[in-house]
Amino acid sequence: MRAREPQSLAGKVVLITGGARRLGRASALVLARGGADVAITFLHSRREAARTVRELGELGVRALALPCDVTKEKTVREAVRQTAKELGGIDILVNNAANYESVEFNQLTLREWDAIFAVNTRGPFLVAREALEWLRERRGKIINLGSLGGIRPWASHAHYCSAKAAVHMLTKVMAKALAPEIAVNCVAPGMIDLGEQSAKSFMQAMAKQTPMRRNGTADDVGAAILFFATVPHFITGQILTVDGGLGL
Repeated sequence: MRAREPQSLAGKVVLITGGARRLGRASALVLARGGADVAITFLHSRREAARTVRELGELGVRALALPCDVTKEKTVREAVRQTAKELGGIDILVNNAANYESVEFNQLTLREWDAIFAVNTRGPFLVAREALEWLRERRGKIINLGSLGGIRPWASHAHYCSAKAAVHMLTKVMAKALAPEIAVNCVAPGMIDLGEQSAKSFMQAMAKQTPMRRNGTADDVGAAILFFATVPHFITGQILTVDGGLGL
Protein backbone atom coordinates (compact mmCIF):
# COMPACT_ATOMS: atom_id res chain seq x y z
CA MET A 1 0.00 0.00 0.00
CA ARG A 2 1.29 3.45 -0.92
CA ALA A 3 2.16 5.64 2.05
CA ARG A 4 -0.18 8.58 2.37
CA GLU A 5 1.44 11.95 1.82
CA PRO A 6 1.30 14.46 4.69
CA GLN A 7 -1.89 16.53 4.58
CA SER A 8 0.00 19.63 3.43
CA LEU A 9 -2.79 20.61 1.03
CA ALA A 10 -5.76 20.13 3.36
CA GLY A 11 -8.39 22.78 2.65
CA LYS A 12 -6.95 23.61 -0.79
CA VAL A 13 -8.83 23.30 -4.08
CA VAL A 14 -7.00 22.14 -7.20
CA LEU A 15 -8.16 22.36 -10.82
CA ILE A 16 -6.30 20.03 -13.22
CA THR A 17 -6.96 20.21 -16.95
CA GLY A 18 -6.88 16.88 -18.76
CA GLY A 19 -6.91 15.09 -15.42
CA ALA A 20 -8.80 11.95 -16.41
CA ARG A 21 -5.81 9.80 -17.34
CA ARG A 22 -2.06 9.55 -17.78
CA LEU A 23 -0.03 12.33 -16.10
CA GLY A 24 -3.13 14.34 -15.25
CA ARG A 25 -4.62 11.45 -13.31
CA ALA A 26 -1.33 10.81 -11.50
CA SER A 27 -1.15 14.47 -10.53
CA ALA A 28 -4.73 14.48 -9.30
CA LEU A 29 -4.11 11.45 -7.10
CA VAL A 30 -0.90 12.76 -5.54
CA LEU A 31 -2.48 16.13 -4.74
CA ALA A 32 -5.55 14.42 -3.30
CA ARG A 33 -3.30 12.29 -1.09
CA GLY A 34 -1.92 15.60 0.13
CA GLY A 35 -5.44 16.53 1.24
CA ALA A 36 -6.62 18.75 -1.63
CA ASP A 37 -10.10 18.70 -3.12
CA VAL A 38 -9.71 18.16 -6.85
CA ALA A 39 -11.60 19.11 -10.00
CA ILE A 40 -10.44 17.55 -13.26
CA THR A 41 -11.43 18.44 -16.80
CA PHE A 42 -11.80 16.04 -19.70
CA LEU A 43 -12.57 16.31 -23.40
CA HIS A 44 -13.23 12.80 -24.73
CA SER A 45 -12.27 10.62 -21.76
CA ARG A 46 -15.59 10.64 -19.91
CA ARG A 47 -15.31 7.05 -18.68
CA GLU A 48 -11.75 7.52 -17.46
CA ALA A 49 -12.75 10.78 -15.78
CA ALA A 50 -15.53 9.03 -13.85
CA ARG A 51 -13.09 6.36 -12.70
CA THR A 52 -10.54 8.95 -11.59
CA VAL A 53 -13.20 10.84 -9.62
CA ARG A 54 -14.12 7.61 -7.86
CA GLU A 55 -10.49 7.00 -6.97
CA LEU A 56 -10.14 10.55 -5.67
CA GLY A 57 -13.26 10.16 -3.55
CA GLU A 58 -11.83 7.01 -2.00
CA LEU A 59 -8.99 9.16 -0.68
CA GLY A 60 -11.50 11.15 1.38
CA VAL A 61 -11.52 14.38 -0.63
CA ARG A 62 -14.18 16.11 -2.70
CA ALA A 63 -13.78 15.55 -6.43
CA LEU A 64 -15.59 16.33 -9.66
CA ALA A 65 -15.05 15.93 -13.39
CA LEU A 66 -16.02 18.66 -15.84
CA PRO A 67 -16.16 18.55 -19.65
CA CYS A 68 -13.91 21.19 -21.17
CA ASP A 69 -12.15 22.02 -24.42
CA VAL A 70 -9.20 24.17 -23.32
CA THR A 71 -9.09 25.89 -26.71
CA LYS A 72 -12.60 27.35 -26.33
CA GLU A 73 -13.36 30.30 -24.06
CA LYS A 74 -16.93 29.33 -23.26
CA THR A 75 -16.19 25.82 -22.01
CA VAL A 76 -13.10 26.97 -20.11
CA ARG A 77 -15.05 29.73 -18.39
CA GLU A 78 -17.80 27.29 -17.42
CA ALA A 79 -15.38 24.69 -16.04
CA VAL A 80 -13.55 27.30 -13.95
CA ARG A 81 -16.77 28.79 -12.59
CA GLN A 82 -18.22 25.35 -11.82
CA THR A 83 -15.07 24.38 -9.93
CA ALA A 84 -15.23 27.52 -7.80
CA LYS A 85 -18.95 27.08 -7.21
CA GLU A 86 -18.83 23.39 -6.24
CA LEU A 87 -15.57 23.40 -4.27
CA GLY A 88 -15.53 26.95 -2.93
CA GLY A 89 -12.71 28.52 -4.90
CA ILE A 90 -9.42 27.66 -6.64
CA ASP A 91 -6.04 27.58 -4.91
CA ILE A 92 -3.94 25.71 -7.46
CA LEU A 93 -4.32 25.42 -11.24
CA VAL A 94 -2.42 22.63 -13.00
CA ASN A 95 -2.33 23.23 -16.76
CA ASN A 96 -1.81 19.63 -17.83
CA ALA A 97 -4.02 19.19 -20.93
CA ALA A 98 -1.85 18.82 -24.02
CA ASN A 99 -1.38 16.89 -27.23
CA TYR A 100 1.76 15.11 -28.43
CA GLU A 101 2.56 14.31 -32.03
CA SER A 102 5.54 13.31 -34.16
CA VAL A 103 5.66 14.63 -37.73
CA GLU A 104 8.66 15.04 -40.02
CA PHE A 105 9.38 18.72 -40.63
CA ASN A 106 8.80 18.65 -44.39
CA GLN A 107 5.45 16.90 -43.88
CA LEU A 108 4.14 19.19 -41.14
CA THR A 109 0.93 20.98 -42.15
CA LEU A 110 -0.39 24.32 -40.96
CA ARG A 111 -3.41 22.54 -39.53
CA GLU A 112 -1.19 20.27 -37.43
CA TRP A 113 0.95 23.22 -36.33
CA ASP A 114 -2.06 25.32 -35.30
CA ALA A 115 -3.81 22.42 -33.56
CA ILE A 116 -0.81 21.71 -31.31
CA PHE A 117 -0.39 25.38 -30.42
CA ALA A 118 -4.12 25.75 -29.73
CA VAL A 119 -4.11 23.06 -27.05
CA ASN A 120 -0.56 23.18 -25.72
CA THR A 121 0.02 26.94 -25.56
CA ARG A 122 -3.26 28.81 -25.97
CA GLY A 123 -4.95 26.39 -23.56
CA PRO A 124 -2.76 27.18 -20.52
CA PHE A 125 -3.06 30.90 -21.21
CA LEU A 126 -6.83 30.75 -21.54
CA VAL A 127 -7.46 28.61 -18.45
CA ALA A 128 -5.11 30.75 -16.35
CA ARG A 129 -6.79 33.94 -17.52
CA GLU A 130 -10.24 32.67 -16.63
CA ALA A 131 -9.09 31.46 -13.19
CA LEU A 132 -7.35 34.68 -12.17
CA GLU A 133 -10.20 36.01 -10.04
CA TRP A 134 -10.17 33.02 -7.72
CA LEU A 135 -6.39 32.51 -7.74
CA ARG A 136 -5.77 36.13 -6.77
CA GLU A 137 -8.33 35.95 -4.00
CA ARG A 138 -6.51 32.99 -2.42
CA ARG A 139 -2.92 33.96 -3.34
CA GLY A 140 -2.82 30.81 -5.40
CA LYS A 141 -0.43 28.96 -7.65
CA ILE A 142 -0.30 27.98 -11.31
CA ILE A 143 1.70 24.93 -12.38
CA ASN A 144 2.17 24.51 -16.11
CA LEU A 145 3.28 21.29 -17.81
CA GLY A 146 6.14 21.93 -20.17
CA SER A 147 8.50 19.37 -21.67
CA LEU A 148 12.14 18.51 -22.20
CA GLY A 149 11.11 19.04 -25.83
CA GLY A 150 10.64 22.72 -25.00
CA ILE A 151 14.32 22.88 -24.00
CA ARG A 152 15.99 20.46 -26.40
CA PRO A 153 15.15 20.32 -30.15
CA TRP A 154 13.59 17.11 -31.41
CA ALA A 155 13.82 17.02 -35.22
CA SER A 156 10.48 15.31 -35.84
CA HIS A 157 8.53 17.41 -33.30
CA ALA A 158 8.92 20.99 -34.53
CA HIS A 159 5.39 22.05 -33.62
CA TYR A 160 5.36 20.24 -30.27
CA CYS A 161 8.78 21.53 -29.21
CA SER A 162 7.94 25.07 -30.25
CA ALA A 163 4.62 25.01 -28.41
CA LYS A 164 6.21 23.69 -25.21
CA ALA A 165 9.03 26.24 -25.44
CA ALA A 166 6.30 28.85 -25.59
CA VAL A 167 4.75 27.38 -22.43
CA HIS A 168 8.09 27.81 -20.66
CA MET A 169 8.24 31.47 -21.65
CA LEU A 170 4.55 31.92 -20.78
CA THR A 171 5.37 30.59 -17.31
CA LYS A 172 8.04 33.22 -16.81
CA VAL A 173 5.90 36.02 -18.21
CA MET A 174 2.96 35.06 -15.99
CA ALA A 175 5.25 34.80 -12.97
CA LYS A 176 6.13 38.48 -13.42
CA ALA A 177 2.72 39.67 -14.60
CA LEU A 178 0.71 37.94 -11.86
CA ALA A 179 3.04 38.60 -8.92
CA PRO A 180 2.80 39.09 -6.02
CA GLU A 181 -0.59 37.40 -5.62
CA ILE A 182 0.04 34.33 -7.77
CA ALA A 183 3.13 32.11 -8.05
CA VAL A 184 3.67 30.44 -11.43
CA ASN A 185 6.03 27.53 -12.13
CA CYS A 186 6.48 24.77 -14.69
CA VAL A 187 7.28 21.04 -14.62
CA ALA A 188 9.04 19.85 -17.77
CA PRO A 189 9.00 16.03 -18.07
CA GLY A 190 11.49 14.13 -20.19
CA MET A 191 10.88 10.55 -21.28
CA ILE A 192 8.02 9.26 -19.12
CA ASP A 193 7.17 5.57 -19.40
CA LEU A 194 3.43 5.06 -19.03
CA GLY A 195 3.59 1.36 -19.82
CA GLU A 196 2.40 1.58 -23.41
CA GLN A 197 3.41 -1.53 -25.34
CA SER A 198 3.75 0.39 -28.61
CA ALA A 199 6.53 2.49 -27.07
CA LYS A 200 8.33 -0.32 -25.24
CA SER A 201 11.38 -0.64 -27.52
CA PHE A 202 11.76 3.14 -27.80
CA MET A 203 11.59 3.53 -24.03
CA GLN A 204 14.19 0.81 -23.51
CA ALA A 205 16.56 2.64 -25.87
CA MET A 206 15.97 5.98 -24.14
CA ALA A 207 16.60 4.49 -20.70
CA LYS A 208 20.08 3.46 -21.84
CA GLN A 209 20.80 7.07 -22.85
CA THR A 210 19.59 8.51 -19.53
CA PRO A 211 22.18 9.09 -16.78
CA MET A 212 19.82 7.62 -14.15
CA ARG A 213 19.50 4.51 -16.37
CA ARG A 214 15.72 4.53 -16.41
CA ASN A 215 12.85 6.54 -17.82
CA GLY A 216 10.60 8.65 -15.66
CA THR A 217 7.28 7.53 -14.24
CA ALA A 218 3.98 9.26 -13.67
CA ASP A 219 4.83 9.30 -9.97
CA ASP A 220 8.04 11.23 -10.70
CA VAL A 221 6.04 13.94 -12.46
CA GLY A 222 3.36 13.91 -9.75
CA ALA A 223 6.03 14.43 -7.09
CA ALA A 224 7.38 17.46 -8.96
CA ILE A 225 3.88 18.94 -9.19
CA LEU A 226 3.35 18.30 -5.47
CA PHE A 227 6.66 20.08 -4.84
CA PHE A 228 5.51 23.25 -6.57
CA ALA A 229 2.09 22.98 -4.93
CA THR A 230 3.63 23.03 -1.46
CA VAL A 231 6.81 25.14 -1.70
CA PRO A 232 6.86 28.72 -0.37
CA HIS A 233 4.95 31.24 -2.46
CA PHE A 234 8.27 33.09 -2.96
CA ILE A 235 9.39 30.44 -5.48
CA THR A 236 8.06 31.51 -8.88
CA GLY A 237 9.03 31.54 -12.55
CA GLN A 238 10.95 28.26 -12.36
CA ILE A 239 11.19 25.42 -14.89
CA LEU A 240 11.82 22.06 -13.18
CA THR A 241 13.03 19.41 -15.61
CA VAL A 242 12.10 15.85 -14.63
CA ASP A 243 14.24 13.81 -17.01
CA GLY A 244 16.78 11.75 -15.07
CA GLY A 245 19.54 13.89 -16.58
CA LEU A 246 18.65 13.08 -20.19
CA GLY A 247 18.83 16.74 -21.22
CA LEU A 248 22.34 17.27 -19.86
